Amino acid sequence: MSIALARESTVSPTQFEPLRVMVVDDSVVIRGLISRWIEAEPDMVVAASLRTGLDAVNQVERIKPDVAVLDIEMPELDGIAALPQLLAKKRDLIVIMASTLTRRNAEISFKALSLGAADYIPKPESTREPAAADIFKHDLLQKIRSLGVRVRRKVSAATTATAVAARVRDTSPVVPHPVASAPLVRRSFGAIAPRVLLIGSSTGGPQALMTLVAELGSLIDRVPVLITQHMPPTFTTILAEHLARTSKRPAHEGVEGEVIKAGQIYLAPGGCHMRVARQGANAVIALDNGPPVNFCKPAVDPLFMSAIDYWQGAILAVLLTGMGSDGMRGGKDIVAAGGSVIAQDEASSVVWGMPGAAANAGICAAILPLNQIGAKLVRVFSGDRT
Repeated sequence: MSIALARESTVSPTQFEPLRVMVVDDSVVIRGLISRWIEAEPDMVVAASLRTGLDAVNQVERIKPDVAVLDIEMPELDGIAALPQLLAKKRDLIVIMASTLTRRNAEISFKALSLGAADYIPKPESTREPAAADIFKHDLLQKIRSLGVRVRRKVSAATTATAVAARVRDTSPVVPHPVASAPLVRRSFGAIAPRVLLIGSSTGGPQALMTLVAELGSLIDRVPVLITQHMPPTFTTILAEHLARTSKRPAHEGVEGEVIKAGQIYLAPGGCHMRVARQGANAVIALDNGPPVNFCKPAVDPLFMSAIDYWQGAILAVLLTGMGSDGMRGGKDIVAAGGSVIAQDEASSVVWGMPGAAANAGICAAILPLNQIGAKLVRVFSGDRT
């Protein structure tokens, strides 16, 4: 979802067995590129390289992949048709949909998310452009690695259980080794009544955003909602349309210079940072085509930081599921100005990168499951500061 320009490793490759990746694409060039990239990584291997969705469905039980990179447009059985069949045969399979950047494929990618795909990635129009190929490579490897953490944890737990069982059989005493973890610090909510809601998200974000805006209801009528989701162009256009249908409120990509008003949802357009600027007595949208921030464009930090200039501490910010730490620095600034930050908890996050960074930095007033965040926001905007 982010346009990532550098790899972010969150797990040491020596701690776990390599991730088994199945590459499914009818283009021999794309299959070859992705396979070479994966084989060059110490923590992942190519379990299979297949041409059609039908091949993948027929062989998934034998191959036993952890992650599948699944093309959308293929002969015999395309990606959207193969997806539910693959998940039926291997329920814990992590599927990353890959497609060229068209409106049709963006719509199909959103449908794939609702059918159980973990994420999607836009393929470059041409792999002959080094910059585009590098972005695709780094973003893909980052997604495989970060999403694969869930599989690695399961493998680790199974290995531990086997080891304990073996020790029980030989009658040796089993001595538990407690794992120390520092408790997460929670701050008090800011004393200033918030007048705007800011949201940042990345991997797993579209589904989380749909859930959240559906629960906000009339809160959206009282305050503006500004969202940065790591996502490329075209995809953000469609996401805004989905948010409008789900929330039953106006939602659209931010437009340069438009006045920010209550009752509206503004989404950062793909390929641009969305900031807040002052124009007379009004807050307005300012689009920034500058370099990536935190390897992303759009990025969350520019939105969070710029909003302080207008609203000061009257800000409530939410960090939802996503890779990396984008939003943490901006969240710190919001808290320093008197505002508040809420983070999605680890158990309900697809990837606990962005919310985890904020939680571990000690800047959050609440760390909640996704299904509790909406109700909490309504209470806070209604005057609850506990």
